[in-house]
Amino acid sequence: MTERLVVIGGDAAGMSAASQARRLKGPEELEIVAFERGHFSSYSACGIPYWVGGDVAGRDELIARSPEEHRARAIDLRMRTEVTEIDVPGRRVLARDLEAGTEAWTGFDKLVIATGARPRRPALPGIDAPGVHGVQTLDDGQALLDSLEGTRGRRAVVVGAGYIGVEMAEALLNRGYEVTLLHRGEQPMATLDPDMGALVHRALDGLGITTVASAEVTKILTGEDGRVRAVATDDAEYPADVVVLGMGVVPETTLAGAAGLPLGVYGGLLTDLSMRVRGHEDIWAGGDCVEVLDLVAGRERHVPLGTHANKHGQVIGANVGGDYATFPGVVGTAVSKVCDLEIARTGLREKDAREVGLRYATVTVESTSRAGYYPGAAPMTVKMLAERRTGRLLGVQIVGREGAGKRVDIAAVALTAGMTVEAMTALDLGYAPPFSPVWDPVLIAARKATAAVRAGG
Repeated sequence: MTERLVVIGGDAAGMSAASQARRLKGPEELEIVAFERGHFSSYSACGIPYWVGGDVAGRDELIARSPEEHRARAIDLRMRTEVTEIDVPGRRVLARDLEAGTEAWTGFDKLVIATGARPRRPALPGIDAPGVHGVQTLDDGQALLDSLEGTRGRRAVVVGAGYIGVEMAEALLNRGYEVTLLHRGEQPMATLDPDMGALVHRALDGLGITTVASAEVTKILTGEDGRVRAVATDDAEYPADVVVLGMGVVPETTLAGAAGLPLGVYGGLLTDLSMRVRGHEDIWAGGDCVEVLDLVAGRERHVPLGTHANKHGQVIGANVGGDYATFPGVVGTAVSKVCDLEIARTGLREKDAREVGLRYATVTVESTSRAGYYPGAAPMTVKMLAERRTGRLLGVQIVGREGAGKRVDIAAVALTAGMTVEAMTALDLGYAPPFSPVWDPVLIAARKATAAVRAGG
């Protein structure tokens, strides 16, 4: 008897799940129907700033697999179709064709929810004016590019200084815009501790990006034509011909919540290790709409990253297809850049450690990406947190030039393995002058953190 799998969401988690399930079960065993409300499937939203900035030649470069390619593999992917209701007891979903305006119910034996996240968009006066853009989807990226091409002025304001904010600031700078970056915090990149964020702030200033801290946006001002002309805060106005919102995202779980499915403190769906929605045997969820276990802090978090979404999809597809797989959790690794400055973090910040009641030691070291005498050696700052009682590694943040960012992977592996900072000092890392000093910067930090832990008893 043929079962039907219904997938809500046609991007990373949803289509990874559908594709993996199809590898394990043929059409005669498993019918797969997927709904996607947008115009594109299986694309890299993380690449949008680089497309806007001109580093990526065109939109199609970001598309991993087209709807036609999915359909060729016996996955019935229905584009421009939005699911508006999940009937859990009735095992069916209501979907609306956005082009035709028609609605129909589709039954399921198994359901995958991969509805992603939605950008924070506060209800401010003028927020929906022409020239104000989010950058969540390929449609958003295209709309922003169209707006840039149709705008005579060269002043851009980016609201929010997280990963998307700083990446979009770079993209607009590359396109010749005068960029102002507004953010609410003490320093940009709130995913870092303020002392490390200050390094990013100085680098942004050095690039000619005006970075304004503690700036609470109150309204978007428009001209006589209705188009954006400035962004207002409590004490200033910043002229703008285009505005980009980079204020973070929240899980898109409106459908799931209305259906009575369990949500966590961040609003994301709660699942078990197999990515099954808790309490529901035949419903799975993955991607930016779920909360995942933080292996360092020991609690659920919302960590919206494409790497996780693809892994979730693989796990879900394996379980739907009759195999077995789990997703144990994350350590919170992320990396970004603004021009030639690389920014990376994994594990806990000081704030995070305090919130979960951990006593910690912290050290910060200055080093270089290569042997100091080798041409091209670039400065690098590494901050490390370790638990005082045990010496367990808690977190690492790195800010530096070429060769800095991916060093965070050393710490990510150590965190996943539950290593102490003392054990890290014995790691057998690759060395040659073009790649590293004799003591890698991460290991220098581990040595100093070991001494700090011992000094604290």
